[in-house]
Amino acid sequence: MSRRSLVVLLSNLIIRINGAVDALDYGTARRYIEENFDTVYENRHLLNSNAREILLFVQQKFESVEQTLTKEELHAITVINTYASRFDISGLKIFLREKEQLLLRENTLKNLNSDAKILLSSMGMIK
Repeated sequence: MSRRSLVVLLSNLIIRINGAVDALDYGTARRYIEENFDTVYENRHLLNSNAREILLFVQQKFESVEQTLTKEELHAITVINTYASRFDISGLKIFLREKEQLLLRENTLKNLNSDAKILLSSMGMIK
């Protein structure tokens, strides 16, 4: 691509991001920023202040060590909470056989209910 076409693409992207922020469509602006993060970050001086805040949020999300839970992991946590609420220890033990790594993550512990936390800590699965 020629330099001129890159400048046009960049200006269109910045106009779209700033327009989405001005229209209070933060989800679209965030999607544009995530899809073109490197380009937008290099040219962040062209963004308006709210778009820069979204860029900062996306940057922190990319840099954070803690990963978000997938749908399967959230389902597994729901199953763990259900077994714990029913006090089904044998079902809980069987289900946890392949889920040890899930219990080591910090964001998993935040989603466990109090019954699950008590049972898992008494079983030695969490601290």
